[in-house]
Amino acid sequence: MDLEAFLDSYGLIAISGIMLLKSIGVPIPIPADVVMLAAAARAASGKLNVLGAFVALLVALSVGGVIQFALIRGVGRGLLLRYGRFLGVSEARLDTVARRMEKSCVLGIGLAILTPGIRSVTIPACGIAGIALTRFVVGLVLGSSAFLALHFTLGLLGGSLLGQAALALSPAVVIGVLIGLLAVGFAVWYIIRRRQHPDDSARAVLAAAAGAWHEATCPVCLALGAVNRLQIDVAHAHDKNLHHGGTHVHSTL
Repeated sequence: MDLEAFLDSYGLIAISGIMLLKSIGVPIPIPADVVMLAAAARAASGKLNVLGAFVALLVALSVGGVIQFALIRGVGRGLLLRYGRFLGVSEARLDTVARRMEKSCVLGIGLAILTPGIRSVTIPACGIAGIALTRFVVGLVLGSSAFLALHFTLGLLGGSLLGQAALALSPAVVIGVLIGLLAVGFAVWYIIRRRQHPDDSARAVLAAAAGAWHEATCPVCLALGAVNRLQIDVAHAHDKNLHHGGTHVHSTL
């Protein structure tokens, strides 16, 4: 069976499986938005049912998020703190977001889930904060639906153009272009994270950029990551300043 036939037979199952694993927290080195854009592009070409693909991916994102949430509330915090640093999920940032999620309504949780560069820390932070399961699930579904809708819109609008470009170019050129775009996306995330945390080490910035790249790397997501941080990174910097200030910590937190 060739690749095209395999994708025609198992494409949605494979795509949903990848998104499920990524939502659980498995660091598969493919940005989530690339997977969703690919699914939308296949739907635009008639190879997938749009509604069926949307629902399947929403289920994968939601189920994976709930599994990660449950794991963090159980035995997963230690593992996250041990290995999450490689994706920019430090204990300080996790605790900062957890405190913010404690005060957030379902719309606030949904907005955090939607925002690239923050989603990866929002789900475990909700688990650590002890957010009620119902409240978390509603926020998760809202944010994941918006994330999917954004990328399905982009994929459906650009799917036919991408298909024509793929037909005009050789597979090697297409793969080279994709790799180049992914590299550019990582570079942009590095610049964003460096500007957001100018005092962090290069290693910490690289880890944070890798975590954000793992979620999204399309131009729209890069723009969202650059201009909309939900004040979480600002709050984190503020907490660091308070911590270094010593005596002011307990009076303001």
